[in-house]
Amino acid sequence: MAKRGAPTSLKRRVGVRAPRRTFVIFCEGAVTEPAYLQALQRLPEVRDVASVDIRIESQAAGCAPLSLVRLAVASRKQAKKEEGEIDEFWCVFDVEWPKNHPNLHEAVTLARTHGIKLAISNPCFELWLILHFRDTNSCMDTSVAQRERAKLDGQASKGLEGPSYMPKRTDAAIRAAALTKLHDGNGTTFPHDNPSSGMYLLLKALGACS
Repeated sequence: MAKRGAPTSLKRRVGVRAPRRTFVIFCEGAVTEPAYLQALQRLPEVRDVASVDIRIESQAAGCAPLSLVRLAVASRKQAKKEEGEIDEFWCVFDVEWPKNHPNLHEAVTLARTHGIKLAISNPCFELWLILHFRDTNSCMDTSVAQRERAKLDGQASKGLEGPSYMPKRTDAAIRAAALTKLHDGNGTTFPHDNPSSGMYLLLKALGACS
């Protein structure tokens, strides 16, 4: 995980075998999301087979979506300036419900304009965690999702034993993709697509699930 302070150079280190695909992931949460992403990073499918280098920028923690995307855009520009070999930039953030984060549409538009990919969970990242255990298609607010997740995994609301989720990640991806299909069929658009999570898109990009 990148440390707070001066911006991390995005050039690959000399003498280190370059991975096939390189990712920079900005996440809104300071604890739960990074713990999950670090567990993904340690998977053989990601670390060895896919040869993916994930860099989680902790300086972005706690940012609202628009600020997060702006950080990602700045990082992408820096990589281009340095001729850094970064294949994909991602932002992981929540919608929040019933009071949504401000400037959500602006954040999404800015990301699309600058080639930043998004893994958005609605209402929150805990919905993605719930999908590891069961199906759900009921709209829920953030507090309900957090309580339900705690019931299912018995872990603290602001913490995560990431490795315990890894065996269930493919089931979660299948369920999340089904929610996307359901919303598409109903004509439900962002940010009203509650419940939903784009985390399955990130996992597919990383090679962490089929």
